[in-house]
Amino acid sequence: MDIIISNQSSEPIYEQIVSQIKAQIMSGTLAEGDALPSMRALAQSLRISVITTKRAYEELERDGFIESFTGKGSFVKRQNKELLREEYFRQTEQLISQACEKARAGGVKLRELHELLDLLYEE
Repeated sequence: MDIIISNQSSEPIYEQIVSQIKAQIMSGTLAEGDALPSMRALAQSLRISVITTKRAYEELERDGFIESFTGKGSFVKRQNKELLREEYFRQTEQLISQACEKARAGGVKLRELHELLDLLYEE
């Protein structure tokens, strides 16, 4: 499992971990039942606090992406297809929101934006 932490990012470290693990689960790189590194091992490999990895794992578990068992570790949970779809939709909404802000700032008309989206989506 590859996780890259950026100290230059405005995103907190635990959120960087969460988003990268979610992305790996959603892409299939991490599959149902795959074991995640222990919180301590992940903290050591990333050279961060165990508290930070604990917070990331707790958020992943709360969001339904992993499950943890005392004494056994944390594992990728069987994914509910609707949950995955909702996560993709949420991420898409964020990206489209950013694109709309840029389009407005650049004077791009809504009609032009619709045409662009139609073209890109069909590719």
